[in-house]
Amino acid sequence: MSSSNAMSSSNTVFSSNATFLSFTVYCRSLVRKTCFLPLVLMALTLAGCGTFGNTNTQTAEPEPDLSELAHAAASQMVANNPDITRYSPMIAATFVSIDNLSQSSTFGRISSELMASALAREGMQVREVKMRDSMFIEESVGELILSRQVQRLSAQHDARSILMGTYAQGQDYLYVSARVVRTGDAMVLGSADFRVRLNNNTRSLLEGQGGW
Repeated sequence: MSSSNAMSSSNTVFSSNATFLSFTVYCRSLVRKTCFLPLVLMALTLAGCGTFGNTNTQTAEPEPDLSELAHAAASQMVANNPDITRYSPMIAATFVSIDNLSQSSTFGRISSELMASALAREGMQVREVKMRDSMFIEESVGELILSRQVQRLSAQHDARSILMGTYAQGQDYLYVSARVVRTGDAMVLGSADFRVRLNNNTRSLLEGQGGW
């Protein structure tokens, strides 16, 4: 009887100890989870903020369009040589492809128009000249010179300067080089270069070939 009671008591103690041990392990686990949860939440919050911040920094600003680039180029010309407006009035030639100086496009015509308009805003007096064939430049030993036609037009319209330009098509951009030259000796009075992103709009402008 005594031995049975002792064994029962021993089992009770063992069971109690096991229960206490299990409870202790559970409590420690709970503490760890409780402490770890805020860290997980904080990490997720910081990751979310980082992602949001990266989204803001990666948002690209829209590239300027042809009109904005033309006006910026005109402003640059006048800023580099304020006396350029003294060579008024000016006539504008159609911008041509650098690969074929006898070929222009809707892009070349509108580029010339926009540049002339922008220079007029900067104080240059611009004479309106519209012709069916307005290729005012020709190539001689790799250089662009004023043609006899533009010399006649300059005298006819009493123009002291002429706006001319070329463009080249790359893989992603159209590169435009514009300059104002003095009609008397073809001296460059001002120049500016810019590039335009090639997209569906600019490709459409390039498709319209020919002169006025």
